[in-house]
Amino acid sequence: MTKWEYVTVPVLVHATKQILDNWGADGWELVQIVPGVNPENLVAYLKRPIENGSGAQG
Repeated sequence: MTKWEYVTVPVLVHATKQILDNWGADGWELVQIVPGVNPENLVAYLKRPIENGSGAQG
């Protein structure tokens, strides 16, 4: 069974592609993106498989 780790990321509207490309390069997959607290910000929810049974750091 695949185990997942998740992260929420603030995304600026004018830099959406660059931000998502950076996270994607680290193996994160976009699950959903929703409006943030103001019109210039979005919040992205991302997931990736946990490798070797270890969770997210931090």
